[in-house]
Amino acid sequence: MNIWVTKTPAQINEASDHTLLKKNLRAVDLAALGIGSVVGTGIFVATGQGSQLAGPGILLSFIIAAVTCAFCALTYSELACMFPVAGSTYSYSYVAFGEVVAWIIGWDLMLEYLVAASAVASGWSTTFIPLLTQMGLKLPKALITPPLTTSAAGKVVFSGGVVDLPAILITMGISWILYIGIRESAKINNIIVGIKIAVILLFVFLGVSHVDFANFNPFAPFGWKGIMAGAAIIFFAYIGFDAVSTAAEETRNPKRDVPLGLMVCLGVIIILYVSVAFVLTGMVPFKEIDVGNALPAALARIGIRWGGALVATGAVIGMISTLLVTLYGQVRIFMVMARDGLLPASFARVHRVHKTPHICTWITGTVTALIAGLFPLTMIIDLCNIGTLFAFVLVSIGVVVLRKTRPEVERKFKTPGVPFTPMITVGFCFYLMYSLPKVTWFRFGAWLLAGLLIYFLYSVKHSKLQHGLQK
Repeated sequence: MNIWVTKTPAQINEASDHTLLKKNLRAVDLAALGIGSVVGTGIFVATGQGSQLAGPGILLSFIIAAVTCAFCALTYSELACMFPVAGSTYSYSYVAFGEVVAWIIGWDLMLEYLVAASAVASGWSTTFIPLLTQMGLKLPKALITPPLTTSAAGKVVFSGGVVDLPAILITMGISWILYIGIRESAKINNIIVGIKIAVILLFVFLGVSHVDFANFNPFAPFGWKGIMAGAAIIFFAYIGFDAVSTAAEETRNPKRDVPLGLMVCLGVIIILYVSVAFVLTGMVPFKEIDVGNALPAALARIGIRWGGALVATGAVIGMISTLLVTLYGQVRIFMVMARDGLLPASFARVHRVHKTPHICTWITGTVTALIAGLFPLTMIIDLCNIGTLFAFVLVSIGVVVLRKTRPEVERKFKTPGVPFTPMITVGFCFYLMYSLPKVTWFRFGAWLLAGLLIYFLYSVKHSKLQHGLQK
């Protein structure tokens, strides 16, 4: 067995040419997928959490995270045009580095997407529950609180709750939508994205006249370290654009539509995030921001309760699209890994009528629902960020490696400034990873070790490439 065996570009692209999935998506759908995934829990929840680490300096935190993602998007665009298949970083790594690295990144992407989807479901629940309370519907605390939480000292303790039931129910509902089909899912996502952007613009419009510049002093109460810690946490807000490259196999013209979709997506979300962070920290002293319900609470604070209720409703609706796209990305990665034999074959089965990987969809939805229902949001977000940053590092290095090892492959889009652009991206990502808590590194290391154990016990023995079963 050669654990470093690589796929050829022809083997990767053959999967796209003979896919059973429907090729229905266009550039506008891809941009909406990215916006749908990125503009969600990050803007409605993580903005408030990041402000507690960086103060008004959260503005710089968002810009630093945005610059990092802009560099990452350039590298993703080149690889997605070369290999327009589902699987994202996993598929690219199979060509650039070999099977064992592809497995590690695939296992890492499981952490990214499963945990990100769980974080979105948990964030949706924290926004939905206050809305229910305002309507006079109060659920028992045991059914809206995960059994575990984190103390002020950062330790995991029992909360006294049983399960976050709303988070579980919304996850299973979205799994059903994905089971029906990608075109139907994309239509729903496009509608929700329109609502979500309208609600965010409403918040900015209502709040900007109430910005008090005194709230920006001190701008960075915790110094540069606080700004970087804030960037590391709210980086979670930007990760959804990875799902755009995951959708390449179901795109009509991926070599044109994927780069265009990525760039439109990033341009829109950078403007939205920086605007919201400016208005929020200008309206409310950062220490008084309601972390779990930041935007609606800020409007309610200045007496615009109807606006707060409308923004809360929009947040509840908007986060649905984030959850939809994140679950979609995870399902496609599972499907490709199973297609290569690294996971059980049932994960790659496509439904005869709906043309979706139905078994994988329900398994992914169930696991995500359990994580969201049992673990607190803060613990979930930290794990998600480190997994994503690690994936971005490998994508950036992969661009440089493939320029040397596969110069003959057509590149409809080329990352400018290679090797400097990818290496700057790597530097940004490592710095953000360094800013995360040490306990997150230990959890991440344990996850990777578990993944390697599964690879050597199961995946390498069932790999189609190892056994010459892949043409």
